[in-house]
Parts: sequence; C-alpha cells; structure tokens
Amino acid sequence: MRIARFTTGEEPQFGVVTGELDQHGQLEEDAVIVALAGDPMYVGLKLLEQEHRLADVRLLAPVLPRSKVVGIGRNYAAHAAELGHDLPEEPLMFLKPNTSVVGPGDPVFYPPQTSELHYEGELAIVIGRICRDVPVEQATDVIYGYTVANDVTARDLQRKDGQFTRAKGFDSFCPLGPWIETDLDPQTFTDGVALQTYVNGDVVQDGTTADMIFDVPTLVAHVSSVMTLLPGDVILTGTPEGVGPLQVGDEVEVSIAGIGSLTNRITTR
Repeated sequence: MRIARFTTGEEPQFGVVTGELDQHGQLEEDAVIVALAGDPMYVGLKLLEQEHRLADVRLLAPVLPRSKVVGIGRNYAAHAAELGHDLPEEPLMFLKPNTSVVGPGDPVFYPPQTSELHYEGELAIVIGRICRDVPVEQATDVIYGYTVANDVTARDLQRKDGQFTRAKGFDSFCPLGPWIETDLDPQTFTDGVALQTYVNGDVVQDGTTADMIFDVPTLVAHVSSVMTLLPGDVILTGTPEGVGPLQVGDEVEVSIAGIGSLTNRITTR
C-alpha cells in the first residue's frame, strides 16, 4: 500500500495512492489518491469518501519525523572506495535534523557556505512505533514502510568539519517521497532492488540494495540499541557509488524499483 501526504491547496491530508508503476517508478496517468481520516500511523487506515486524481494534488513529504532522521554512512563498499574511506566495522551513524526534510518537487537550496553540493540517492526506512533495543529478527515489527530519499551533502564541508552535522543538516537537504510503501519485506532489499539516480535525465548512480554492507534489520537493531526510535523517524540506509556534484538548476531524480521516484530541483534561496 502506498501512503502519501498531499494537499489540494487546503490543509495537508494523508491518502492511499492507487495505480501501477512503470519501469521508471512513475504512476499511470489515471492514478488516484483516496483521502484518509488523520495520520494512519496513529489512527489506522480510515478511508474517506473523498478521491482525487493524483495529477490534481501536490504531494508533500510523506512523513515529517517527530524527532530525527538517522543517516548511515559508507554502507556500500564501492561508495566508500570512491571517497577513499575504509569499510566500517559497524554501521556509521549520523543525524540529520527533521528541518532538513522536504517533499517531492520541493526545491533543494544550494547554500552559499558550500561549493561542492552532492546528491546521494538512498532507500529510507520509516519507523512505525516507539521502540528501543529491537532484535534483528523483530525489525519487521517496528517498520511502517519505505520511501525514497536524497541525502544531499555539502562534500567540502564534510571534509572540512571532519563530521557530518553541517554538511548534511541544511534546510532542504533531506528530500523524501513520493509516498511510503508499506508492503515490502526487508528480505526484498537483501535480495536486491534497483536504485538509480538521474541528474538532468542522465543516469549517475545505478546500484542495487543487495550491495548494502549492513541490511535493513541490522540497521534497525543497531540504531535502536543507541537511541529510542519514535513513529515517523527515518533511517537512511546509505548510497551506492556514483555520487557527484550538482549545480543550480539541476534536476535530480532518485528511483527505487517497487517504491517510486523522487524528483527535486537545485535552486538558490
């Protein structure tokens, strides 16, 4: 099931998106969204007699994390190698503030403090309930679903600061969307799901989740052993090789098979 957050120009609502995805992660033209009564993460799935053509609404970030976005660095060996880093012995964690989250079609701002802005297409895990110290074998119990993310990074600031907070924490540096897919099993990603990033229509990342060093259940267990996770918190699972620079005006699309595509344009504030 695809759970989206949207607006028709009024107050944001949640809804269930219907329709089939094409090979590029786009929905067919006659796709619709059926409105829900409240946030389904808290009140369950309560369908309303209110339906809109998907083309007639504006999709928003499908989740607004109550507390945090947890990033995982160097979770693909080839990506670690392209940046000249050793492989981590355990998941390398960092935090992005929830104020960095934006939705599909929202602008990503190129800050004046950087001259080396990079894209990082990633699979994102959405947590469904409050949890702590989750065993690997019970990770599925706390996962609400999955969405697409772009872990935008000011690479020069990352090198300069020696840690990730500023480089990854600017407003708009965490696009999420287009919706949350709730019907995927973590084993799907272990077996391998295609993840591609496009800049201005050209493929710049072409990876598979089978290449993740630490799989989805391991990441949930590791992060929850350090901090309590709340409903709506997001874990970014790392990016494949092929990261690179962006310029103002570039359009970035991240596509994950079985979930969908997330597109944002780089702009100045």
